[in-house]
Formats: sequence, C-alpha cells, structure tokens
Amino acid sequence: MPFKHLTDTCLADHIGEAGLSDDVLTRVLMAAAPAHDRLCQIFESGGLPALAAVRDTDDLEPLSALAEDWRARLDHVIVLGTGGSSLGGQTLYALSDRGFGPALGGPRLHFLDNVDPDTMSAILGALDFKRTGLVMISKSGGTAETIAQAAILLPAIEAAVGAVALPDHAVVVTEPNGGVLSQIAARYGLKAIDHHPGIGGRFSVFSVVGALPALLAGLDVAALRRGADEVLRATLEASRVENAQPAIGAAIAVGLLQERDVTQSVLMTYEDRLANLGLWYRQLWAESLGKDGTGTTPLRALGTADHHSQLQLYLAGPRDKMYTLVMPASLGEGPIVDAALTGAAGADFLAGRHLGDLMDASARATAETLARNGRPVRRMVVERVDEATLGALMMHFMLETILAADLLGVNAFDQPAVEEGKILTRTYLAGREP
Repeated sequence: MPFKHLTDTCLADHIGEAGLSDDVLTRVLMAAAPAHDRLCQIFESGGLPALAAVRDTDDLEPLSALAEDWRARLDHVIVLGTGGSSLGGQTLYALSDRGFGPALGGPRLHFLDNVDPDTMSAILGALDFKRTGLVMISKSGGTAETIAQAAILLPAIEAAVGAVALPDHAVVVTEPNGGVLSQIAARYGLKAIDHHPGIGGRFSVFSVVGALPALLAGLDVAALRRGADEVLRATLEASRVENAQPAIGAAIAVGLLQERDVTQSVLMTYEDRLANLGLWYRQLWAESLGKDGTGTTPLRALGTADHHSQLQLYLAGPRDKMYTLVMPASLGEGPIVDAALTGAAGADFLAGRHLGDLMDASARATAETLARNGRPVRRMVVERVDEATLGALMMHFMLETILAADLLGVNAFDQPAVEEGKILTRTYLAGREP
C-alpha cells in the first residue's frame, strides 16, 4: 500500500481513558461488518459508479487528446465549478503547481469556486484570453454560481478569439441534457463531456471531474486510479471487517463520537502539495455525515505551520477532537541547512540537517505529544507524495466516509439541507431588480 494506517494511539491502552477500549472498538467493528458487506454487494451490482471510475480506461483517450491540445496552445485554463466540482481538481493540481506555476509545463490552472466579484474583475483584467481555456463543471447543469461565471467569461473569451474559434477554448462537463449548461454548450457549439449522472460532486474526483484538470496539469491519471484501486480492492477483498483499513477508521471515528463525545475530526497534512486534501476531505466528511443531528465536524490543519497557531488548543483545549496526521517520509529530503550559519547563531541542532529532517522530527513529535496528552491521534505515513499515493489516500477517505455514514444510519450520498439554501437564493434573485 502507498501508506501505512497506524491507529494504536486512538486506543485506551496507549492514551488512557480518552481512547477507545479494545472491547468498544471490537463492538463497533462488528457493527460495521454488515456495512462492509453492503458496500461489497452494492459495488458488485454496479451501484457505486464513483468507486468503479478508478477502473475505467475508456474515458482517458479523448480526455488526453483534449488536454494535449490545450497544453500545447494555452497559457491559462480557468476551471469553473463549486464544491466537489472544484475541490478534487484543486487537490490533484497541487501535485504539479506549488504556487509558482505548473512544474510539469502546460497552462496554469485557475479554479474559480466562489462568486467574489472582485476576483472575477481581477481575472478579467489579468489574463490574455486569446491564450486562455475555460472548463465549466456542473453535474446538474443548473449550478447558479457556475452559470453566472460562465455567462461572464464566455463572452470575454469570444471577444478575444471570435465566435468560430470559441469551441477550441471552452468545454462543458455536465450530465446528459444537463439543464442550462447544456443549452449554453449548444448555443456556442461547445464540446460537452458527460458527467456520470450517478456520481455526486464530492465523490467525483476519479471521474472526468478530477481527471481533466489533472491531465491539463500533466499528471498521470492512470497512476492516480491505480493507487485508488489498490485501496478499493484491498477493502472489497477483506475476508473480515477488521482487515479493512477504511472500516477501522470509520469504527474509530464513530466509536469516539458515541463513547467519548469526540465531535471534531482534524486532518493535518505535512506536505504543501497535500494542503488541499484537507479542503477536499472537509466537504466529503461534512456533507456526507452531517444529517439527522449526527456527524462530526471536519477541520483542516497544515503542519508545521499550524503547530504555531492551533497546537495549543489541540493539546490543552477541549477533549472533543480526533486527529489524523498525514506524515511524509521526509527524512533526508530537501536542501541542507547551512552549518556555519546555524552554528554561529546558536542553533547547532539544525546544523547540517536536511530541511526534511525538521519536518520529520516535528511531525513525529506532534503525534507523540498529542498521544501523551490523551488525544486520540492516528498516523497515515506515506512513502512518497505522487499520483498513486494521493489516489490511495482519497479512496481510503471515501470508503471510510461511506462506512461511517452506514454506522450512523445516514445516507452518505445526499445533501437535503443544502437544497433549501439554493432554492432561497433563487427566490431572492428573482425578486430583485438587476
């Protein structure tokens, strides 16, 4: 597996009464056995297309052709979408772009997932639209934010390249007959790529929704899916539920909620390239579990930066949090700290060390300190940060979320409370003069 899932410091034997006893963990795991069985049965019957997407290969050839064309011709690509239509792509893109432009070449991607008018005005004045592409993603085709953004950017690109060339600069991703977005595509003669109707946004990262931005970034989507499939296969083929790592994670989270009133889940990553994983996880966990008065609140943190802003609360604040540390194998990695400078400045402990040594020591110290202070903490230790590892981590969290939802008795795949706000937004807009 591309990572190790270490959960011993969530147990009472290691951290005292704040952890789960072996008896409680066994009981919750046994309750998860039917959930695991249902997961396997539903997958085998074709009922989980979001997971099955990792075994798809037919979609990559046409997506790769589009990506290769745009990578050769364009300097920028704007990706429109919100929630799951954007966060998965952002998480994958971070493997290529650390904030200084795409390391693998090709266009720079800009994800507009909010409707801040200042940001839109800024991007309209910043980019050369003759060398800019536009990807518009909405499963339903009726997402108000995406439609509004498209209705601003499409005319701007058309003005720069002309109506005839516009289809070479814009593409739509929506389900077949996807409402307004399909009508926009038809009006402008744009290519429309089908979004699988059975895949919800927060579970869509292995489909075209994540694959297209990843390919535009020059990433290996086949490796991403292979890493995810390794976790999926191991989970589905586990003969006993206690051998399925996502089931263990789900049982710990639900057990801590029910037995220790642990209502928050902190995901702390230690690689800048994995920072957006916390944002993606936050939506996945919150929108899937937060129903009928249950669920836990996901929080995103970044080590080592948040050691200096959040760790005080984590160690000495309320005992209402479970911690997941995604720890890279960074020992011996990166540039070497100048020994003469640090020695003269009284920081001998840093002299001659690789920068990765500091990250490694900080991550291990944080995990140990949390455990010593009776905080349930698990470690996900990754050997390398690449497409396969990221795919494996994302699949683990998806499976863990689905199984936790089953244990809590809620539907992981709907979001009824969100719909109320969407309806009210449309009501406000309909009653207001433009």
